[in-house]
Amino acid sequence: MSDSPLVTEALALARSSVAPGPDFPAGPATVPPRGEALPVPACLDRILRLSLAGGRLRPAPSAGALHPVDTYLLLGSGCGLPPGVYAYHPARHRLHRHGPAPEPAPAGAFAVLGVTARRTVSHYGHRGWPLVLLDAGHAAAALALSGAHAVCLDADGGLLSAAAGGVPVALAAVQLLPGDHGALGRWAEVRNSSPQSPSSPGEEEAPECLRTALRVLGELADSGGGHGTWHPVAGRRPDDSVLLSRRSASPGFHGMPSNAVLARILAAAETASPAGPRWSLAVGGPRPGLLTSRPAGGSAAGGGAAGGPAAGGGGFGASAAHEGHVPGDGTATLHRPASGDVLPTLAHWAARQGWIAQAGAVLLAHGCPAGASAAQIRHDHLAAGYGIGHAQAAATAAGVPSRPVGSWQGADLGAALGGPAGQDWVIHGLALGRTPAVDRTPRPTTGRRTGPATGRTNGPAVGSTTTTATGRGAGAATVPHAGAGTGRSAGTATGRETDAAPRPAPRPAAGPAAGPATGREAGTAPRPATGRETPAATRPATGPVTGREAGTAPVPAPRPATGRTNQGDEPS
Repeated sequence: MSDSPLVTEALALARSSVAPGPDFPAGPATVPPRGEALPVPACLDRILRLSLAGGRLRPAPSAGALHPVDTYLLLGSGCGLPPGVYAYHPARHRLHRHGPAPEPAPAGAFAVLGVTARRTVSHYGHRGWPLVLLDAGHAAAALALSGAHAVCLDADGGLLSAAAGGVPVALAAVQLLPGDHGALGRWAEVRNSSPQSPSSPGEEEAPECLRTALRVLGELADSGGGHGTWHPVAGRRPDDSVLLSRRSASPGFHGMPSNAVLARILAAAETASPAGPRWSLAVGGPRPGLLTSRPAGGSAAGGGAAGGPAAGGGGFGASAAHEGHVPGDGTATLHRPASGDVLPTLAHWAARQGWIAQAGAVLLAHGCPAGASAAQIRHDHLAAGYGIGHAQAAATAAGVPSRPVGSWQGADLGAALGGPAGQDWVIHGLALGRTPAVDRTPRPTTGRRTGPATGRTNGPAVGSTTTTATGRGAGAATVPHAGAGTGRSAGTATGRETDAAPRPAPRPAAGPAAGPATGREAGTAPRPATGRETPAATRPATGPVTGREAGTAPVPAPRPATGRTNQGDEPS
C-alpha cells in the first residue's frame, strides 16, 4: 500500500466518477514579476522560445490552457547575465531576478519547475493535481525537445524549492546548459532573503479541494531522493517548425495512421521515458485492438508492457506471446496482445468524450497501481507527461493530428483485459488520427449513424454522448452510460489541450459539434461549467468483443464499479 493515506485517498477520488466543482477563481496566470524585466540571454533564447514562451498559446500543452508550471532559471557563470536565480515570464519572454547565486557561482544553467496548483484545481477540482503533474512532465519534455541536455523527475522537492529561491512546490529539474548536476546542492545552500513566490490564499481560506491538492503535491515533492536521477535527453530533436506548430487538433479527426508512423510515435514515448510507465496503442480500423512494442530480441519494452503480465500485476494475458507481429518501421515491432474495439471504452473512461471512439488510435501511458507509493505516483505521472510530450512532437513531424487526454475515470486497463483489479491504470493518453492531406481515401459507409451529420465529422450530434463506434467490424463493444452527467463533461477532463504558437485555434465548421463539448480549446476563453449535461444515450453492453482474432485476449466492456474507482459505468 501507499506510504501516505492522504495520497492514496486523493488518487482514488481523482480516478472516480465523482464530479468536481464548482469552479473558483484561478488567480494570476503567472507568478507576478518583481523588479526589472531582463532579456533572455542568447544562449537560452531558442530553448525557452520553442518550449514555454507565450500566454495561453504556448508550445507546451496544458490542461485547459491553465499552465500551472512556473519556471525558475539557475544561471551560473558564463550565461550572459549576472549569476543568480531568475523567474521566467513566459508571456513577455523576459527574466526577473529572484534570488542570489552561490559564491563562486557554478557553471551551467538549470531550470527548476515549480507549480501553482490553484490555476488547474480552480477548474478541475479534485481531478486537478494529477493534471498538474502531467503538465510539469510536458514542460520538461518541451525544454528537452528544444535543446536541453538532461532531465530529473525524482529529486527531493525541498532541495529543488530551496535551489529555486524558496518556491512553495517544485517537482522537476532540467539541465539547460552543461554543468555539474551536484551544483543543485550548492544552489540550495544559498541563504535567500527574498519572500516566497506569491501563491493562493492561506490554506484555511482556500476551497477544500485546493487545500488537499496542496498537501498531496507537497507529499509527492517530498518523496524524492536527494539530487535524483538525471536522464540525458534521448531521441532525435525535431525541427523548430515542428516545435512551434505542435498543438491539439480539434476533436473529430479520424482514420488510423500507418503502422510505421504508429511505431515511430510509440518508440518516441518509450525512448524518452524508459523508466516511466508502460506504453500501449489502442487502435481502431478494420482490426481494432491493443498494440505494444517489442525489440527484435523479444524482451518487453517501455517498462515491460508487452508480451505478458506487466510488472505489478497489469496483465495482457499469456496469449500475447503467441500472437503474430504487425510490421513497424524497423525501429520497433508492433505486437498485438488483445483484439477488440477498445476505443469506445476509452471514450467513456475519458469523461465520455465520444469523439475518442472515432479516433484512429490512442497512445496510452499506464501503470501506477492503486497502492503505489508517493514516489511512484509522482514519477509515473511526470514521466507520462514527458513521454506524451515527445510522442506528440513525433506525431506533428509525421503530419498526424493529435490531442492529449489527461483525466481518466475508472480506467483500470489491467482489469478490463482480465488481469487483477487496481494494478494497471491509464495515466495519460494521446489520441491520433490522419489529416486529409495524409489520408485521401474516402471513408467507407458505416451503415449506422450515431446522430445527425455535423459540420466536420461523423461523430455523435450535440447533446449525445454515446460512444458506440460504428463501422469498426464485427464485435464492436458498446459502453453503457448511466444517466445524466454532473456538470463536468469533456470540458473538465480533456486533460491536455495544447496552446501552441503561432497558429490560432481552428474554428469548427458550421453546424453542431461532433460529440460533447471539449471545454477548453487552445487559445479560447474558458467556458463556465453549466452544472448540467444532456442525458447520455444508454445502451446495454454487448459483453466481450466477439470479432477477435484467433489466440488473442478479448477486450471486455468495463466492469461494474467497486469502491471509489469506478470501471466506467457511472456518470462522470
